[in-house]
Amino acid sequence: MACGKAADTRCVKWRFGCGQNWHLLFFLFYLSHLVSGHIRYSIPEEMKKGSLIGNVAQDLGLDLKRLRSGRARIVTGENIQYTELKTDKGILVVKERIDREQLCGDVTPCSFSFEVILENPMELHQITVEITDINDHSPTFKRDRILFEISESAIAGARFSLTSAEDPDVGVNALREYFLTENDHFVLKQNSNADGKKYAEMVLQKPLDRETNPHLSLKLIAVDGGTPQRSGTVNIDITVLDANDNAPVFNQSVYKATVMENSPKDTYVTTVNASDADVGSNSVVTYYFSDPTSSIGDLFMIDEKTGVILITGLIDYEKDKKYELRIDAKDQGGLTDSSKVVIEVTDFNDNPPVINVMSFTSPVSEDSPPGTTIGIINVKDLDSGDNGQVNCRIEQNAPFKIKSNLRNYYTLVTDAVLDRESVSQYNITVVATDAGMPPLSTRRTFHLKVSDVNDNAPVFSQGVYNAFITENNSPGISVLTVKAKDPDENQNARISYILEDNSIGASPVSEYVSVNAESGVIHAVRSLDYEQIKQLTFVVRAQDGGSPPLSSNVTVKILIQDQNDNPPQVLYPVQTGGSMVAEMVPRSADVGYLVTKVVAVDVDSGQNAWLSYKLQKATDRALFEVGLQNGEIRTIRQVTDKDAVKQRLSVIVEDNGQPSRSATVIVNVAVADSFPEVLSEFTDFAHDKEYNDKLTFYLVLALAVVSFLFVTCLVVIISVKIYRWRQSRILYESKLPVIPYYPPRYSDTLGTGTLQHVYNYEVCRTTDSRKSDCKFGRAGSQNVLIMEPSSTGTMQRIQSDKSILDEPDSPLEVSSVLPRDLKLQSLLLCTPDPTILSC
Repeated sequence: MACGKAADTRCVKWRFGCGQNWHLLFFLFYLSHLVSGHIRYSIPEEMKKGSLIGNVAQDLGLDLKRLRSGRARIVTGENIQYTELKTDKGILVVKERIDREQLCGDVTPCSFSFEVILENPMELHQITVEITDINDHSPTFKRDRILFEISESAIAGARFSLTSAEDPDVGVNALREYFLTENDHFVLKQNSNADGKKYAEMVLQKPLDRETNPHLSLKLIAVDGGTPQRSGTVNIDITVLDANDNAPVFNQSVYKATVMENSPKDTYVTTVNASDADVGSNSVVTYYFSDPTSSIGDLFMIDEKTGVILITGLIDYEKDKKYELRIDAKDQGGLTDSSKVVIEVTDFNDNPPVINVMSFTSPVSEDSPPGTTIGIINVKDLDSGDNGQVNCRIEQNAPFKIKSNLRNYYTLVTDAVLDRESVSQYNITVVATDAGMPPLSTRRTFHLKVSDVNDNAPVFSQGVYNAFITENNSPGISVLTVKAKDPDENQNARISYILEDNSIGASPVSEYVSVNAESGVIHAVRSLDYEQIKQLTFVVRAQDGGSPPLSSNVTVKILIQDQNDNPPQVLYPVQTGGSMVAEMVPRSADVGYLVTKVVAVDVDSGQNAWLSYKLQKATDRALFEVGLQNGEIRTIRQVTDKDAVKQRLSVIVEDNGQPSRSATVIVNVAVADSFPEVLSEFTDFAHDKEYNDKLTFYLVLALAVVSFLFVTCLVVIISVKIYRWRQSRILYESKLPVIPYYPPRYSDTLGTGTLQHVYNYEVCRTTDSRKSDCKFGRAGSQNVLIMEPSSTGTMQRIQSDKSILDEPDSPLEVSSVLPRDLKLQSLLLCTPDPTILSC
C-alpha cells in the first residue's frame, strides 16, 4: 500500500508560481470539483488472482449504492487490465498476473494508474497502484565465458572491463556487488553508471609473467541483495601475451548523439575513435559493444574497424527516450579502453489519437432537451509535446456538440431539439486531431437512432370530403374512403377512424352511415331515400394510438342523387270508384276550347319530375288534343251536332326518368247543351252493360232524380248564399286578409305539370247560353259534372259568389280549391231561375 497503507489524497494540493495567471487557478479549481479523490496502493508483484488490493469504497468515502447507481467502472487505456473493481463489495482485487519486470523493466518506482469513473453525476477518481519488487530473479551473465588476452608487459593498474550481470529485480533485490575468486594478479573494482547500473573491472595488481603462468582461470560472481540471496557466475579465461605496453585511448570519454524515432535502417548515429601508440599489429584497434544486451544489439551496430554506429532496428520514442552504449576499443595486444555513447531520441508524430468509448446511449427520445448527454469518450495520444495535444470536433453539420470537462475526457451532447419526423437517425463522426506536423487524426462514427414521441396529430388528405350516392342503395355499400396520415411511427402512427356522435334530423348519424375504424371506409347503413333526405353531413375523427392520443376532424358531405322511383300522381281529375266525373263542353265551343286540365305531380326531382302528357285513347281523336307540357285538354276543331254526347279520353302522364314511369287517367267529357241530354247519355254511358235490359226503367228514374236535384239545388243555392253573405260580412268587419289554401307537399313548378293553386270554373246555361248573362272563364275555367250511379242527378254542392247573389244578372264565376285529401268532388252550379237548367 502506498505510504505504508491506502493513501487518500482527496485534498488536492496545488502550487502556483508567482507569475501564473489567475485563469489557470480558476480552471484547476473547477477541475478539482470533478476529480474527487486520488488514492495509492502498494502491492508486491506476482500476487495471486483475486488477491485484495484495497477497499476503494471505504478509502474514497463512497457508499456501495453510489458505486452501483453510478455504474462505477475502471477506465484504462492499456490492453491488459490488471485490476478489477468489485462494485458489490467496493474492493479492488488482482485480475491478471502482475510481473513488475515485464510491466516496468528497470524503472523504479513501478506503478500504473487508472481512473474509476461514476455517472449521474459524473465523478472521476484516480487510483495509482505501486508494484514492489520481490527477489524472483538471479543475476545472470550474457556470456558463459569471458576471454582475455593480456600482454605480460601490462603494467600494474591496467583495467579490464568485465561483462555486467543482469538482474531484472530492483531496489535491494537488484544486483548488489561482484566477487572475484582469489588470485595473485588481479583485484576487482566495482563502479556504477550514471543510471546507477553497476559494472566491474579487473585491475592488474601484479604484472603477469607469461613464462611462469601463460593462462589464468578466474570466476566472477554477481550477488544481489535479496533474502534469500541469489547469485550468478561467469568464467574468466586469461591468455597472457607477449609485451604490448600501450593500450588504446578514446579521444572522448562520452559521445552524444541525437536520432529521430522511426529513423530508417542504417541511419548514421555517430563515430567513436580510439588511438594506440603502439605500432604494427599492436596498434590495430577493434571496436565493440562492451555490454551488448539483446535490446541494444537489435537497435544499433558498430563497425569494428571504423567505429561508425548505425541504426539497425526500429527506434520508438514511446518505449525509450534515451540510450546509453558502452564502447570498448581493443588493440591486437589485448589492451582496451572504454567510452560511453549517449543517444537522445527525438519524438516524431507517429501515433494518431486513440478514441475509447466510455458510454453511448442509443436511441434517444426526440423530445430530449438540448444538452442531453448521449456519450462519453476518452481520447489519448502516446506522442509528447505538441504531438500529443489533441483537439476533438464533430465532422458533419449535426445538432450535436462535444464538450471537454476533464483532461482527455469528452462528452457528446445534443445541441438542438431533435425531430424524428425530419431525421430518424444520425451518423455522428467524431474527429480527434493532434497538433503535430503533419497532424494525425482518428475518426469514430456513432450511429444514433431517434425514438418517436407522439407529437403529430393525424392529417387528412382533404379539408372536406364530398361523395355522391344514388338513393335506394343497398345497405352496407361503400360510399367513400377517408384517409389520414400521421408522420409518427409504430403505435403513435396507428390511426383509428371514429364517427362523431351527432344527429341528422331527429336520428343519430350512426343510423345512416358507419366508418371502418381501420381502413376509413364509410358505408351506408341503410337504404337512403332522396325524398326524405337529400344530403348527409357529418364529422369523422382520426385518432392515433399514442399516449395521450392526438386527433383531427374532417367534414364529410354525402349528396343523395335522385332515382326515378316514384310514378306521377294524378291530382285532377280525381279517379273515384263510386262516381263518374264528366267535363261539359257545349256544342257551340270553338276551336281551342279548354275542356279541362290534367294535373299531376312527381315527388322525384330534376328530369325525373319533368312530366309530359299524351292522349292515349279517345272516342274521337279528331276532336280533342292534350298539351304535351301543361296537360290541357282542348278542342282541335269546331264541335258539331254529329259529335257524340259522351266522349271518353284516356290520358297517359309520363316522367322523364330512365326508365320512365307513367300514370293513366280517364277523362269523361259530355258534349251537350242541356242537362237532360247529358243525364240520359251518361246514365247509359255509366251503366250500358249493367242496365241494357232495363233502359226504360232508368230513364224514368233519371227524370225523378233530376226533379229531386232541381229542388235540392234551390235549397243549396239559398243556403250557400246566406252562408257566403255571413262570411263576407265577418271578413269585412274583421278586415282580415283572405289566405288561399294550398295542398301540402306540392309546389307550383313552371312547366312541370303540377297543379296550380286556384282554378275558376264557369257556369253555363242552356243552348242559348252565349246570349245569356253567363260568361266563360278565361284561365282553366270549366264546368264539371259528376254522376253518381246510385243516385243519378244528385247535386253534391253549389258554391255561389257574393257578386252573383248580390247581382243576379252578372256572370257567375266560382273559385274552387282542391281539398287536402286531393279528392275533387263534383259541382253543379245553376241559376236562380228554375226554368233554365245550366251546368
